[in-house]
Amino acid sequence: MSGEQYKGTTTVGLACENGVVLASEKRATMGNFIASKDAKKIYQIDDRLSIATAGAVGDAQALVRLISAETKLYKIRREKPMTVSAIATLLSNILFTQKYFPYLVHLIVGGIDKKGPGLYSLDALGGQIEERKAVATGSGSPIAYGVLEDRYKENMPLKEGVVLAIRAVHTAIKRDSASGNGIEVVTITPEGYKALDTTEVSKIVDKL
Repeated sequence: MSGEQYKGTTTVGLACENGVVLASEKRATMGNFIASKDAKKIYQIDDRLSIATAGAVGDAQALVRLISAETKLYKIRREKPMTVSAIATLLSNILFTQKYFPYLVHLIVGGIDKKGPGLYSLDALGGQIEERKAVATGSGSPIAYGVLEDRYKENMPLKEGVVLAIRAVHTAIKRDSASGNGIEVVTITPEGYKALDTTEVSKIVDKL
C-alpha cells in the first residue's frame, strides 16, 4: 500500500446563468483502503476562480501550488486577473510538458470573468481541453453524468445548479465505493467565491 497514491474521486462542475458551481465528495482512497474521509478536492485559485480535482491527491496539490503562483505573478505584472480560459490553457500546457511523467489528475477549471461564467475540463496529458456547460470527473462520473444529462438546463439559475450538483454527487456516492464521506460545494459569481456551509449542504441532501 505504501507505493500507492491517495486518490480523490467524483467532482462535478456546472455553468449557470449567473455563476459556476463546483461540487465533490470528500473520500480519498488507496486501492480499496479509505485513506481519508475529509480530502480536499476543490481549491480556490483567485477571487473568482477555482479548480476541482480527481485523481492523485499529491499531484493535484502540486499543480494547485504551481498555478496559484502563476496567477498571482500575472496579476502583479498585468494588474488584472487571468481569464478562466487563459488559466485552463496554461494548465493544459503544464500537463502536456509532463506527458512522459504525467500528473495523474483530471481537472475542472471553473470561474467567472468579463466574458461571464467559464467551465473547462482537462485530461491528465493536457491534450484534451474542453469548454463545457456541465461536467463530471472521477470514478463516480458515469453515475453523476446520468443525473446531469437528465436534469441540466443551459442558463439555469445558480440555486438550481447547486441542488443539481449536490444531487449528482450524492447519487454517485450511493453507487461508487470510492466516493463518500460528505459533499463540498462552492459557488463563483461576480460577487466572489463562496463555500457552502456543511449544514446548508445537508439540508439540500435531506430533501433529495
